[in-house]
Order: sequence, then C-alpha cells, then structure tokens
Amino acid sequence: MKKILTTIAFQVIGMAALHAQYIKGSIKDEQGNGIGNATVSLLKAKDSSVVKLELSKDGAFQFSQLSKDSFLLGITHVGHQPFFSQHFSYNGTSVELPAITLSATKTKLQDVVVTARKKMLDVKADRTVLNVEGTINAAGSDALELLRKSPGVSVDNDEKISVQGKNGVQVYVDNKPTPLNGQDLSSYLKSIPSAQIESIEIIHTPGAMYEAAGSAGIINIRLKKNKTMGFSGSFNAGISAGKNGRWDDGFSVNFRNKKLNAYANYNGSHGKMESEFELNRTVKDTSFRQRNNILLQKNSRVFKTGLDYTLSSKSNLGIMVSGNINTPEITNNNTTPIIYQPTGAVSKILVAENNT
Repeated sequence: MKKILTTIAFQVIGMAALHAQYIKGSIKDEQGNGIGNATVSLLKAKDSSVVKLELSKDGAFQFSQLSKDSFLLGITHVGHQPFFSQHFSYNGTSVELPAITLSATKTKLQDVVVTARKKMLDVKADRTVLNVEGTINAAGSDALELLRKSPGVSVDNDEKISVQGKNGVQVYVDNKPTPLNGQDLSSYLKSIPSAQIESIEIIHTPGAMYEAAGSAGIINIRLKKNKTMGFSGSFNAGISAGKNGRWDDGFSVNFRNKKLNAYANYNGSHGKMESEFELNRTVKDTSFRQRNNILLQKNSRVFKTGLDYTLSSKSNLGIMVSGNINTPEITNNNTTPIIYQPTGAVSKILVAENNT
C-alpha cells in the first residue's frame, strides 16, 4: 500500500511540474512602463504559424502547456511598432525571456493615412474577442484549432475545452447554445472551417441574455453574415501544405432588401493531418518502445440556408436550416519493439493497425 501511495504521489508531482512549465516575459514602453493589452503571438519558428495568442497584463505575458519546439514572438500594440523576436528553443523546461521594449510609432503628418482595421484581439468589459475575418487565422483551419490558439482557452488531449483552467464551458454559435458535448462537440467544431467564422467571443461574465449553463464562462462563435443590399455571392478556395496538403472550398449567396434577407452558404474542408506519438516504458528487465503514426483523413461539409423578415427595428422573424456532413477516417499504425534489457536484444515486435 505504501508503494502504491508513493507512486501516486510521484505521478501527481510529475503532472504538477508539467503544468508549471511555461514561457513568460514582459513588455515595456520606451519609458520603462509595462504595456497592458498588447497582443502577443507565439509562432512556430519553421513557418511562423500561430500556436497561441495571449494579451499582456500590466506588461506581463505567459504561455503554458506547450510541446517542445522552436518558437518566436510577434507583438503588436496600438501606437507602437510591431515587434518580432529572434528564434528560441523550448525543450520542456521553463523559459523566462528578457524584457521587450516596444518603440513608439513615429509618423510625419504628411504621411498619415486614416484607416479602420479591427484588432486581432479586442478586450471588452465582459469578454475577449478574437477577430478571425481578415487575419491569417481565416484560412486552412477550423473552429477547434482556433480555440486552441485563443487567449485563456485550453483544449486537452481528449479535446475537452476549459477557460482559465475551469471546465464546464458552454459553447454557443451565433448566440445560440449548441446541444452537444464531449466528442460530439469537438467533431462539430472541427467541421466549421475558419473561413466561415467572423469572430470568437470568450465571455467571462455572461449577461442575462445567456442561459444559466456555462459556470466557467461562454464561448460564442460568430459566423459571417452578408449585409450588402441586393443580390450578392462569392466563392472561396484555399490550400495549405505541411507534411500533407489540406484545402478548403465554399460559396455564399445572399439577397437582401429593407425587409427581407435570404441566404445560403456552403463550406468544405478536406485533406490529411498527421501526428506521431512515442512512449518508452521499462518494466523490470523489459523495455517497450511504442511508436504511433496517426493519420486523419479530414472530409467535412457545412451548409446553412435561411430566410429573415424584419418586423421592426428591434424584431426579426426568421427560419434557418443548418447542418454538417463529416466523414473522417483515422488510421493509427502502432509498432512496439519489446527489448530484453540485459542483452539489448529485441525479443518481439508488436505491430497493430487501427482504422476508425
């Protein structure tokens, strides 16, 4: 019994140490004051893809629950020049970066051009908004991948969503609660292409318009809507490539006048996502070196069509039909050499293939 308790204690300590690992730093202006609400992007060094977004608090920022890799930082803040750091490595131990100083934007009066542009991260009294439309996140991704990048949001290995470490998050789409949870919810979120998303709202203190559910907060995914008068339509397509290729396609048609709005849209997401997993175990005089190669063949299609009629400036009457067809295929190839430790000889090789 004592051995079991000791083993459990070491496992708990190990898990706590894992969650304590982080990358953190601070941001200051030229006068040495901390800069709050700066958008800090953690990017992969090899392709500058976004891993996670955070907002600085009194100049401090921190990223946790990361895989070993090489990264760089991108920092933006109103009135200051964008900053990009040098590449640095994260090997699983905590990293504390030197203080970063942002330079104020210096512009001559005759060079000023007034433009309106949404910030990637917008902080409001009760929520943080990740604006997706018109940013690098708008292509080649899906709703679940965007949540992984969102500030304060964590998605664990079982694809359970938490906000600031709290479980029980309620997910809404266009201010309507989704009646899904667990694996059904993650599958649904994977089927929503990022090209269809306008913004993601992380609501920490839900107002009276939301249901009581969602004690840890609410995540509201706002889908794009066409507000142009008359008839309009668009077609979109995108491709992304890493070890495997992925592509998106879709179209949208819309008719709107002062009273009536009819619309229909479709988006598809296809391609392969590959990951590798290694697990080394030693039991007495035998070691097991498990190697997994997991290949996900993604093939999802999302559609929505509806009709809205404006009764007054505060009331609309409408009907909408939406759905998704998701047919993923997962192949998991597992090879485990079983080695007799005293001689280092491979006594057996366990080979297994799982198709889902």
